[in-house]
Amino acid sequence: MPLCRYLFLLATLPCLSPWAADHVVHRCENDAGHVTFTTLSCEQGDTLTLQQIHSFSPSHIEPMLPEAEGRKTFSNKTRRKEPTIVGQLEDSCGNLINASQRRDAILNQRIVAGMSQRDVVSALGKPDTIKVRNSSTRYTYKTKRGRSAEVVFDERGCVKS
Repeated sequence: MPLCRYLFLLATLPCLSPWAADHVVHRCENDAGHVTFTTLSCEQGDTLTLQQIHSFSPSHIEPMLPEAEGRKTFSNKTRRKEPTIVGQLEDSCGNLINASQRRDAILNQRIVAGMSQRDVVSALGKPDTIKVRNSSTRYTYKTKRGRSAEVVFDERGCVKS
């Protein structure tokens, strides 16, 4: 019996009234940006837009659903996410000292093996003389407030032990 019903529906399909050719559908959008198309009315608080639906025919090039309004909704706003950093910073001196040790040494104007040339300049200032011999560099600080210093760097620019 069900087969006869389906055959009847298929036979009557081409005879649909012109009402089915052009139809109005309600486009409902809630505050969260969720869009629903219905022939019923929208829920309270939703934004209602009427959409004309045109029937499709092989010679008809118009799209079946027209473009929706191009306004921003909650769901298509871009959100910037901060990158997640996994691992640790590898400095050119092989991480002989950690960041807190480096910071304490710079603040106390001490020189520790594993500091870079930039760290030494941050701690003691610009050197009075710079000597480069073979693969090592030597910073010399003359007497300042009763202190003089000589710092020797290796070929990577790190304080030698």
